[in-house]
Amino acid sequence: MKTDIEIAQEACMLPVQEVAAKIGLTRDDLEFYGNYKAKVSPSVMARLRDEPDGKLVLVTAINPTAAGEGKTTTTVGLGQAMTRLGKKAMIALREPSLGPCFGVKGGAAGGGYAQVVPMEDINLHFTGDFHAITSAHNLLAAMLDNSLHQGNPLGIDPRQVVFRRVLDMNDRALRNVIVGLGGRTEGVVRQAGFDITVASEIMAILCLAEDLMDLKKRFSRIVVAYTYDGEPVCAGDLRAEGAMALLMKEAVKPNLVQTLENTPVLIHGGPFANIAHGCNSVMATKLGLKLADVLITEAGFGADLGAEKFFNLKCRFAGLKPDLTVLVATVRALKMNGGVVVKDLAVEDVDALARGLANLEKHIENIGKFGVPVVVALNRFPTDTQGEIELVRQRCRDLGVEAVLSDVFARGGAGGEDLARVVLNTLAVVPANFAPLYGIEGSLSAKIERICQEIYGADGVIFSKEALAALDKLEEMGYGQLPVCMAKTQYSLSDDPARLGRPKGFHVTVRELRLSAGAGFVVAITGNIMTMPGLPATPAAVRMDIDEDGKIVGLF
Repeated sequence: MKTDIEIAQEACMLPVQEVAAKIGLTRDDLEFYGNYKAKVSPSVMARLRDEPDGKLVLVTAINPTAAGEGKTTTTVGLGQAMTRLGKKAMIALREPSLGPCFGVKGGAAGGGYAQVVPMEDINLHFTGDFHAITSAHNLLAAMLDNSLHQGNPLGIDPRQVVFRRVLDMNDRALRNVIVGLGGRTEGVVRQAGFDITVASEIMAILCLAEDLMDLKKRFSRIVVAYTYDGEPVCAGDLRAEGAMALLMKEAVKPNLVQTLENTPVLIHGGPFANIAHGCNSVMATKLGLKLADVLITEAGFGADLGAEKFFNLKCRFAGLKPDLTVLVATVRALKMNGGVVVKDLAVEDVDALARGLANLEKHIENIGKFGVPVVVALNRFPTDTQGEIELVRQRCRDLGVEAVLSDVFARGGAGGEDLARVVLNTLAVVPANFAPLYGIEGSLSAKIERICQEIYGADGVIFSKEALAALDKLEEMGYGQLPVCMAKTQYSLSDDPARLGRPKGFHVTVRELRLSAGAGFVVAITGNIMTMPGLPATPAAVRMDIDEDGKIVGLF
């Protein structure tokens, strides 16, 4: 089979205005970035505000493994399949980060014959949204350090600066740095650091804001430091929010592209799900619900991260009510959860598969806690045996859930028609009764404990000394009513990436808490999770190149 980039480069793309026409948009509704990309004008949402919403379908997955699950591929293929069945369907995705693209994880535009195009543009600079986020974030960081240098009129304690800089690249050398070296004219010397752009609070705010003015209000609430008296200093105190919003004036507009089969796709925002809330923007999701009968979206990594945050954070803030969840799994990944190593995955092993199914069962159980119906998409690989497939199906039937084979990677929309039919039938006959897992009234520690115990299956939570002090301070400052965004390894239900399947008898260790007052949540950092990844020994970048004709090679 051809590589992803070879398939994408042979795609028969429609001009973006023709894609827009499928969902009732005109040329005047678009701001063009070449022939195949456009931003959608904010006037469209204003015009459609009173129109009824379509159905909202979330695609999530079991915990990711080296075997591959295909969550985004399934999302794209399901949208293509629904279009083939005559439904007015749309897809809403996150934008890929350059960090994993050049590192090890790869892009986020699907794969095989279920991709979003133009793939090279989407996985590289796209329409510049991430650059705008990086610039707005670092403008605030520069204004903060400038205030320290210019006499420190706000009384900021340099030891209590909590706002780091960002870069959209995996660069471990920047995790901890010293700024202000070089003498009195070079700023105040202090310890600082960088996060990856997708972990920026600016990114989270973009993906939770209703519009540009809401974005600006949220910017003003970002806590960047504390004074010598322990009082919070916000971006509004630095009078930075206006200039930050100015840098974001184009980035707030959702991007319209298409799949290989010309199904319309909105791609906007891209927070990671292991260190942020892992969902595309509220603006794109709400726009898609007005434009389509069915909007299919995804949330990053496994359901213990992306889906939990989609339900508890995005849906809570935006007032969204999801109608159905598609849970993606593969026989290969389930066998890895049952103890099989990568080199042996092609060999039938129903015993290991039976053990690994515990991971799938836990995710099904968790989704049910939010009152949302679930359909399992079994993403097919050529090495899957009939016995293995039937074991997964039977276990799902025992749980009252239908498991459907999906072959969208190899066959595109045609390989997802069975899945689409089951999803559409379930939408028609099984009502959702959505509610977040917890209310916002309880303490921060109680919310963290509930997520860890009910979603991860932990026996309890261990808070570090620093985390306990932060809990007390946040509650005292009035932030105890905020929901929680867990930063946790994606590879396990626990905070230990080596514990696969459905771990039992463990505690989750919360070592740090970070306030994201503008986004409206508190980030609880667990285990060894890092907010600035590093590159592997052999980065994907070493395989990438471009020739004199502009043809890209090595990009997946």
